[in-house]
Amino acid sequence: MLTHPTHHRLVALGLNGMAKALDEQQRQPDIAALAFEERLALLVDREATERENKRMIARLRFASLRQNAVVEDIDMKAPRGLDKPLFQKLVAGEWIDRHQNLLIIGPTGVGKSWIACALGHKACRDNRSVLYQRLPRLFEALTLARGDGRHARLLRTLARVELLILDDWGLAPMTAEQRRDLLEMMEDRHGRGSTVVTSQLPVEHWHEIIGNPTIADAILDRLVHNAHRLTLKGESLRKAEAKRQKLDDEPIN
Repeated sequence: MLTHPTHHRLVALGLNGMAKALDEQQRQPDIAALAFEERLALLVDREATERENKRMIARLRFASLRQNAVVEDIDMKAPRGLDKPLFQKLVAGEWIDRHQNLLIIGPTGVGKSWIACALGHKACRDNRSVLYQRLPRLFEALTLARGDGRHARLLRTLARVELLILDDWGLAPMTAEQRRDLLEMMEDRHGRGSTVVTSQLPVEHWHEIIGNPTIADAILDRLVHNAHRLTLKGESLRKAEAKRQKLDDEPIN
């Protein structure tokens, strides 16, 4: 059998998964017991798996999630008021298909960013495009982009992703330029994509943090009215973990 030429041809054609699977088959003494169609099916399955893994890696690299979080690791027993039935619906992802939004509200340290990134990771696994941005950093990037001619291109990128995560909303009052950029983002994404917002600030105070009442109404009309809400509470999980770590480190007398 001309194994090596076939292997090289597969690699040259970009069928690296099939090439690896062929090598593995040649090392299995009982592979001849399988029919040709069965062996071919194994090669094709391996190629499909390899390609999907590469696409997944590319989606995660583009998403730039702040936390290495997955939904399976979310602590559902932590005392933070997590709405478990709603969370399970969010994990299923139908809300993204419907271009609905999600607001995750709560004090610092209760896991808002972690939950948002876990849902983002799940969306990547479900073959959806995701992008994570801390809102203060995004405003800085948009200001720089306006100066060097990339502003429209960056807004197009933000508009196209299926799930946009805006972390740390409302840390400081918005400038006129930031309000305009945010309105453009919400207008471009309304009815076309889903947006996750995390904030320590209750939604009823968002008008004042945006500043201009007319623009605030326009932004929130596009963001809030079709949004699910996860309202978290309780002590900072980071603080609780630090306390447990301190207790574990204390010597036993």
